[in-house]
Amino acid sequence: MTGARFSAVAIAAVVLLVLGALWTSGSLHAHGPEIRPESADGTLSGSAAEWPSREQWVRALSLRDHNTRVVVLGVTMLGLASGVIGSFTLLRKRALMGDALSHATLPGIGLAFLVATATGITTKSLLLLLVGAAATGVVGVAVLLFLRRYTRLKEDACLGVVLSVFFGAGIAVLGVIQQLGTGSAAGLETFIYGKAASMVPGDVVLIGIGGILVILVCGLLFKEFMLLCFDPAYSAVQGWPVLGLDIVMMALVVVVTVIGLQAVGLVLIIAMLIIPAAAARFWFDRMLPMTLLAGGLGAASAMVGAGISAVFAKLPSGAIIVIVTAVVFAFSMFFGPARGLLPRYVRRRILQRRIGRQHLLRAAYELLESKGGLEEHTPRWIAFDELLTKRSWSLRRVRKLARGAQRAGQVELNDGGIALTDLGRADAARIVRNHRMWEMYLITYADIAPSHVDRDADMIEHVLDADMIAELEGLLSRPVASCR
Repeated sequence: MTGARFSAVAIAAVVLLVLGALWTSGSLHAHGPEIRPESADGTLSGSAAEWPSREQWVRALSLRDHNTRVVVLGVTMLGLASGVIGSFTLLRKRALMGDALSHATLPGIGLAFLVATATGITTKSLLLLLVGAAATGVVGVAVLLFLRRYTRLKEDACLGVVLSVFFGAGIAVLGVIQQLGTGSAAGLETFIYGKAASMVPGDVVLIGIGGILVILVCGLLFKEFMLLCFDPAYSAVQGWPVLGLDIVMMALVVVVTVIGLQAVGLVLIIAMLIIPAAAARFWFDRMLPMTLLAGGLGAASAMVGAGISAVFAKLPSGAIIVIVTAVVFAFSMFFGPARGLLPRYVRRRILQRRIGRQHLLRAAYELLESKGGLEEHTPRWIAFDELLTKRSWSLRRVRKLARGAQRAGQVELNDGGIALTDLGRADAARIVRNHRMWEMYLITYADIAPSHVDRDADMIEHVLDADMIAELEGLLSRPVASCR
């Protein structure tokens, strides 16, 4: 049910974008070519040193120019598909595999150009070049999986071999093409760094079809991919075709890489596959929300980056898109509620304060217990000097913990010491009971020496929940011999 819901939402989003792309291409034929203040590289006119005018901002943000609409729609669909499949490769610990596969596509582009030249086919056919890129990309996947499965090389070494060998072969093929002396060879280098400004509506349709294919397969195999990412050994034991699923996942990476060559190039496509998924990981722990957010962040980053490159002249779209995704990643790294640095720091501080208050309450309870003051109905004051003997606290630390317990309504505080309130006495009794129960369990069942058990109990007692306490009570209520 989860996979079906994810598939429906994702496919609907992509279909809407593709319809927008088709509308864009149709509007050009309906109204004729429009006059646009764009430079030769597809950006709005103006000097790179000049700040764009208000009219240029409005023109870019409203997607008034045809070329801007084409570029924005194309890279947005690419970002959506990249974020979705990137979520699985990230959790599968195959994030850098996209880098190796993107470099493996370069010799295919050169070989496709040579074949087209030899047979008299149009050498600048984008579809033909992408077919060649896909072919060598698939070969790269096969070589990578072969090295991982039948050699003792670690995965990083296999990635390095595939990346360097195929990229070197691609550079060699491009060198041969340059020596042919054909003018049609110019522009093949744009597949290395990308040139989104040269996209046409047909390219957008091609990206849309590839994006729909990627997201459709991810939706249909959502549960299988999720199980493969989190527990591949269990998947194999259950009879799932782990190798086959790996091949399908890598094939989807090849598809995204191939359709992204025109937009961001083979060098920067890895950023589209990794950064949105890594940013989404800071926001959610569950797979479905993370995948949806990764797709959304990829699409939004690509849209904003393409818009910025349309406003500022001579700024490459691929590089700006990557910079925008890096900004999104940095924001997520600091403020993401699931794994962000700031929320983790806040949670850790709250936990440390809670543990400190529990230690204070336990120390106060044990002091009252040793003096027989637990049965008194009036609060009995405990001096700070007495509390200092229970732990290696400083007076400043004790006072700080006491103020926190006072705000929680657990103690009364004066200049010389503290007194447990009714709430504090009940909390302290529960804390001491759980601590002693865990100590008894460690001594009885874990063979921990009594001289070390207090330290071990301190490390775990603060995370015991009600179910664990009930289980411990059941274990300790039975004879030891019957439990061994």
